[in-house]
Amino acid sequence: MLIDRLRQIFDENFSRRGELGAALSVWRDGVEIVNLAGGFSDREKTKPWTASTPVLVWSATKGPAAACVLHCLEKHALSPEARVSEIWPEFAARGKQEVTVGHVLSHQAGLPLLPPDVSVFDHEAIVAWLAAQSPLWPPGSAHGYHPRTFGFLLDEIVRRLSGVTLGEYWRHTFAEPLNLDAWIGVPEDRLDRVAPIFPARAPGLPDTPFFNAYNDPDSLTSKTFAPARGIGGVGGMNTREARMASLPAFGGVATAAALARFYAMLACGGELGGTRFFSPRAIAWMTTTRVSGIDKILCVETAFSAGFMKSGSGLGAAMEREAATLAAPRPLPHSAPSPSAFGHPGSGGSLAFADPEKRIAFAYVMNQMDIELLPNEKSLRLVDAIYA
Repeated sequence: MLIDRLRQIFDENFSRRGELGAALSVWRDGVEIVNLAGGFSDREKTKPWTASTPVLVWSATKGPAAACVLHCLEKHALSPEARVSEIWPEFAARGKQEVTVGHVLSHQAGLPLLPPDVSVFDHEAIVAWLAAQSPLWPPGSAHGYHPRTFGFLLDEIVRRLSGVTLGEYWRHTFAEPLNLDAWIGVPEDRLDRVAPIFPARAPGLPDTPFFNAYNDPDSLTSKTFAPARGIGGVGGMNTREARMASLPAFGGVATAAALARFYAMLACGGELGGTRFFSPRAIAWMTTTRVSGIDKILCVETAFSAGFMKSGSGLGAAMEREAATLAAPRPLPHSAPSPSAFGHPGSGGSLAFADPEKRIAFAYVMNQMDIELLPNEKSLRLVDAIYA
């Protein structure tokens, strides 16, 4: 039975792979078929983890954030081919007149760096700085992961179109209608429910193209992933200020069930529970690969649709090591073996995706981070079992 196999793998994440607290949710045809939770919210192991425990999901926030932008575009009769400067006129400075929303959504805009002396909680200062920058490569000529600026760029586009923050847009458009315990800016009365996130305890960095570049202070990778002012290390994301802020690239907090329910709506063509959220055209924006190849920041092959990691690309040495332990090679960033699948991982181990072909949605969340930015065996073995 599938549930027995998934429970075995899930339990092994704790007994063999150092998991502390985690949850798994799997949906098919708009119905949750698996809901597992275990472990603890705290290192002292006094607070049991349940299916209703929310936790920071880092870059798995990017999927919901992208969905907000796409929904907002549709609402205003626009598409990802709209120029950002049509929505945000100041953005046209320094040769960015032709940058499209699609370029931003697929990490092609050439703006991966945060300003060095501005707190991530100062949205206005950051977006003004980004608008005044020259792109680091001709937009559309290449792609490089924008781990943090992605969220500020998307947030400003939503603010210009809708008049509210992306976090507010998410709440009104998706979280409340779908009854999701998922926030881009946790309400004050929910703060006590959120499990803390803990940094990786790896003895050293792996010998991979990404980490080799990360260790070179002159590399674009190192500069892009420099500590964010106002947060610093992982522990800074456990503060009240960080949890309540609208940080759409890396600050989302969610339960596994909430993330999976959201992706279940996307896996079912943009409709769930009798309510339609997206047209087929918008779902095609999510499923269609816009760019693929070697990523200038991650230093491995990646592929993106309009805001989501896509299939059809390899992940270099980090993923090849994992693939070597499996029966078949794994060429997918989010690990679903389907060309229609799309989703996003979060640093340290979280993962969520939709597969419209199989009408499957998947989410795995945890609080003890691993060193990798991309999916690891904790979630990949679960995905393999589902597709087997």
